Amino acid sequence: MSTPMQSRTTAAYFVQAVLSFAVSAAALAVGIANLPVGPWTRAFLGVGLLYTVTSSFTLAKVIRDRQESTEIVTRVDQARLEKLLAEHDPFKVDGI
Repeated sequence: MSTPMQSRTTAAYFVQAVLSFAVSAAALAVGIANLPVGPWTRAFLGVGLLYTVTSSFTLAKVIRDRQESTEIVTRVDQARLEKLLAEHDPFKVDGI
C-alpha cells in the first residue's frame, strides 16, 4: 500500500545529541559541585538539575508520541482514501 516510515535522523546526529546532552549535564554537575556554597544549597541545585533532566525527557517523549499518533492517523486516513478510490468506478450508473 504505502512505504514504511523511514527514520529522519542519522547515526551521527544521534551520537551528537547524546554527547551534547552528556557533556552539558556533566559540566553543570561539576559546576554545582565546585560552587562555594553549603551542602544544602548544592543538594538543592542537584535536585533541580535532576528534575530538569527528567522533565526534558518526559517532554520529548510526549512530543514524539503526539507526532507518531498524528502520523498513524494520517496513514490510516490515506489507506481509507486509497481503498475508496480503488473501489470507485466512475462509469458505473446506479439504477440500471
